[in-house]
Amino acid sequence: MADNSVAAAIPSQRPGVPVSLFAACFALACINAAFFPAGLFSGVWIWGADGLGIPTDFVNVWAAGKLALQGHPALAWDWDVQRQIELDLLRQDFPGYFAWHYPPPFLFVAALLAQLPYTLAFAGWVYASFIPYALAMRAIVGRGFGLLLAAGFPALFSNALVGQNGCLTAALVGGTLYWLPVRPVLAGICLGLLTYKPQYGLLFPILLIATQRWTAFVSASATALVLALASFLAFGLESWQAFVHWMPAFSQAFLTEGKATWWKLQSLFSLVRYLGGSETLAWALQWVLTAAIAMVLVVMWRSPVRYAVKAAALAVGLLLTTPYLFMYDMMVQAIAVAWLVRMGLHDGFRRYELPALGCSAGLQITFMLTGIPLGLAANLIIGGLALARAGAWWRRQPAHSGAVLSAA
Repeated sequence: MADNSVAAAIPSQRPGVPVSLFAACFALACINAAFFPAGLFSGVWIWGADGLGIPTDFVNVWAAGKLALQGHPALAWDWDVQRQIELDLLRQDFPGYFAWHYPPPFLFVAALLAQLPYTLAFAGWVYASFIPYALAMRAIVGRGFGLLLAAGFPALFSNALVGQNGCLTAALVGGTLYWLPVRPVLAGICLGLLTYKPQYGLLFPILLIATQRWTAFVSASATALVLALASFLAFGLESWQAFVHWMPAFSQAFLTEGKATWWKLQSLFSLVRYLGGSETLAWALQWVLTAAIAMVLVVMWRSPVRYAVKAAALAVGLLLTTPYLFMYDMMVQAIAVAWLVRMGLHDGFRRYELPALGCSAGLQITFMLTGIPLGLAANLIIGGLALARAGAWWRRQPAHSGAVLSAA
């Protein structure tokens, strides 16, 4: 007969999710799940109570898609033409512009959505893009709680409210990092699709080259080239010319003149400008931070540090190294948090980790309520947690290559 005392000493299941973490995610997930259907019917989301369209970011996607379907894809980058389409749709004026500034391949998504009525396109995009993001979070965390963590991430509210693409970006970053050690071709495909967000095109190539992950590098390059060629065939050379022509205007408006207002951006660059610093100072500090993070990540990724730490550090590093970072892009932080939660559920959370995660979430919520740009602080907290998990990451030793995911 089996020794019951020995059997009792063997854990029958994996450690449970901490009650505080589960409760916080559940509460935020309920808010996200309830607000948007209620908002649609009460006139605070997509359409106002007066029947007029609410000016939000998604209108530029639908308008760009309409221009592409009408046979004028290059005009999507023309601010005045784009704005007229948006005014006709919303039936009311709004200050400034909701300009289209994505590379031509993203017109495929815009054109697909523009074939639908605006309400269906907006809501459909929000819910459809959530699916791959939630699946990526589930895969990284390694258990069903990943779905609740995805649904309860604070930045999800900001992303859904304006119909932005933060979920898609997070899904592609998450897919790249999840598949990189085990399915490098799939990881490269995700990374190639991520080229619709050029501001994330710095750290990934550096680290793939530094760690000699050539399969993923070639796969990503091939995917990007195929997308570029497909968009050239579908939308013509004029679309690429328009994209290149209007890029300086976008940079001038957002990063020099602050047309989007500095408080909306969550980078070090924008925080310096928000506090009254000069553009020169802001760029200097941003480049110093970017160079420092790139060097740290290269050393870390070439070290024997466990892969989950490397993935978390890279995910948050993407956010810290771009000056062009809105709150909806903070969805990528969810990927870093998922890797940290994976380690916490596997090894146990350190006593400071859950409070730190709560503080980062609280900073994002505070921004949504007050408009004070606190995203940089939230990202620094997550970056600090990754570094703390890394330990002596600077020691140059041969990196481990096997079973990285199973070891969390």
